[in-house]
Amino acid sequence: MAELVSHEPATGAELWRGATGNVDAAVAAARKAWPAWGAAPLGDRIEKLRSFANRARAELETFADLIARETGKPLWEAKTEVESVINKVDISVKAYADRTSQRRFEGKPGTRSALRHKPHGVLAVLGPYNFPAHLPNGHIVPALIAGNTIVFKPSEKTPAVGEFLIDLYRKAGIADGVVNVVQGGPETGKALSGHEGIDGLLFTGSAQTGIALNRQFSHRPDKILALEMGGNNPIILWDTRDLHSAAVLVVQSAFLSAGQRCTAARRLIIKDDLYDSFIPELRKLTDRLLIDEPHAEPAPFMGPVIDENAADGLTESFLALMSQGGRPIRHMTRPIKGRPFVSPGIIDVTPLRERPDIELFGPLLQVVRIGSFEAAIDEANNTRFGLSASLIGGTPEQYNEFWANSRAGVVNWNQPTNGASSSAPFGGIGLSGNHRPSAYYAADYCAYPVVSTEAEIPRAMIGVGLRDELSAEAIDPAAGLAK
Repeated sequence: MAELVSHEPATGAELWRGATGNVDAAVAAARKAWPAWGAAPLGDRIEKLRSFANRARAELETFADLIARETGKPLWEAKTEVESVINKVDISVKAYADRTSQRRFEGKPGTRSALRHKPHGVLAVLGPYNFPAHLPNGHIVPALIAGNTIVFKPSEKTPAVGEFLIDLYRKAGIADGVVNVVQGGPETGKALSGHEGIDGLLFTGSAQTGIALNRQFSHRPDKILALEMGGNNPIILWDTRDLHSAAVLVVQSAFLSAGQRCTAARRLIIKDDLYDSFIPELRKLTDRLLIDEPHAEPAPFMGPVIDENAADGLTESFLALMSQGGRPIRHMTRPIKGRPFVSPGIIDVTPLRERPDIELFGPLLQVVRIGSFEAAIDEANNTRFGLSASLIGGTPEQYNEFWANSRAGVVNWNQPTNGASSSAPFGGIGLSGNHRPSAYYAADYCAYPVVSTEAEIPRAMIGVGLRDELSAEAIDPAAGLAK
């Protein structure tokens, strides 16, 4: 059996080593556990999930330290991720009651009609590396509340966090088989997603993988598929006097989590006559950002990206944009040789005839100068993605126009493109999702509605189209004719 090894991005030290999992065994365990878990009272399932939240709260420091080490994100940010894991339970309980509430309908005398929701059964969850606890947990918690059992494959880049997360469920007393973890790389993910024993797949990750999954499930309408993918997200800067606050919002949008958020701003679309006054403010603030290992003092704004391949890809993309005519505003550099630290890069791509419509997953911001507000909205929509979009400045009327015409699932005004609330739906259109938003709306894809018409005792009659009883006795059953 192959081994999986995880290293700390900031130091290169080995963090975790383990065997790849057995997909067949994990799915079989989930299938065996499902009847009892799905039939358990909702209150019992919620009680178990609250115990899980308490376990995560008790081990917050240890959990956050592990997340920081395995992802490279600052410790303060890792702690906010664990807090999101904890808070997900209460949010999901409320969402399940709201989105899948039971209803009674008017029925015929002596009957009742009801709407209830059923779990799908065994759901596979594929998790990403950027939020290796919070994002898969955002699928797992609502799925468990609804009565599903889970087979979770963490990203092969963050197996230690995935293992720790599932251990918390076990420590909370959730029965064996209800939540299962299977470690492995892409081949393990393909085996899980194509397994006949699952009833659906909940995915967070790249558009490339999401498209492949969509093809894989195209002939299986009997299985639920929820895709939460990335974005080439725009942030428009229009008329505003507070250039410093605008720069803060752009920096938060583009460079938080080293740009490794699906909602990170990839494109700054700026009004032409603001360019000369704003860009120096943006550069000055970006130059002040601390980039360091997760536990450094003072605390850094951002750490490394996930690995050397990611860092190499980002620097190569920056050079490619330059070679096509992009003008560097702030060069992307590699401050520590042999480690995946990259400094934020900013490049003016206005001169490019064709701008690449891809998700550059890291601290790389492209700038486009625009003359009119209508053209700015057109440029914002010039993407196959549609996750997040933000407007900084402008009038209420312009924001209304922006909101109405933006092709995105999250549309903000004078706020960053990232940092969406777990108490709201989260998802996108285009290559950013398949119209199954997560977060508060995850309850929608974790259970399906069932309508029932019910009566305490069977009472029925046929009032039309019957012979009277005397005539019926006169029928020859063999000939079918009256004697």
